[in-house]
Amino acid sequence: MSFPMDKYVVAGNPVEHSQSPFIQSEFARQTGQAMEYGRQLIPLDGFVTAIRALADGGAKGCNITVPFKFHAFELAARRTPRAELARAANVLRFDAAGWLGDNTDGIGLVHDIERNAEVPLAGARVLLIGAGGAAAGALGPLLAAHPAEVVVANRTLNKAKALVERHRPVAAETLLSAATLEGCGRDFDVVINASASSLQGAAVPVSPVTLAPGALALDMMYGAAAAPFLAWAEDHGARGRDGLGMLVEQAAAAFELWRGVQPATAPVLAALRERMSNAAKAAAT
Repeated sequence: MSFPMDKYVVAGNPVEHSQSPFIQSEFARQTGQAMEYGRQLIPLDGFVTAIRALADGGAKGCNITVPFKFHAFELAARRTPRAELARAANVLRFDAAGWLGDNTDGIGLVHDIERNAEVPLAGARVLLIGAGGAAAGALGPLLAAHPAEVVVANRTLNKAKALVERHRPVAAETLLSAATLEGCGRDFDVVINASASSLQGAAVPVSPVTLAPGALALDMMYGAAAAPFLAWAEDHGARGRDGLGMLVEQAAAAFELWRGVQPATAPVLAALRERMSNAAKAAAT
């Protein structure tokens, strides 16, 4: 006997590179959920029309990737507190009572750092590089993990200050401040690159003195884009980590929002790393 499959997609432009179909399909198989997950290329000037067509066609929800996270936030009738803080949504759930927008990027980052990398954030000193959409999605959940200090460093100081002030009400006991890339301090336990530097092939935007001995240095990118940052971190006595774990963990939070089931992420992350490693080896031959 066959059962109808609930449909979900990752929506963006570009979208062909997305690992989300593999990740979500693994979660569905693992948990026995009757769902299918695909890719949907969205015209740059046609986001609202395309998403409404998905919902009208029976889709239950979607992940949103660049450059539409701000559009998705505006389109959602209801938003989670973390989406409100980020002012962006990377997940939509098509509820009859009104579409729900969520942002799982930050909680995915926190789960990867604490569960997969096994680095506690409580009491830690954290440097967050960048003040754009990626940093905005990360800052609220980072503060909820109760670090001792978070410094948001950005090329444009006023942009970092604006992000910090927006999050001031949820900072609790955490010392929260903004800084320039050159004057952000030193000896951080966790350094997170949420800037576009790796994507653009630019040099690491901060000094090695930002790294405490044995610090965790995480780039939100993965694959070849993250390689220079990881090499820089390890050359200066830190532990480099790419963004694949964050990708899997944010996907798990989206899956739970849609299906009400929490999947196990460790086996999916291991399978994804193997899959990407095999693809890289095949491309090199």
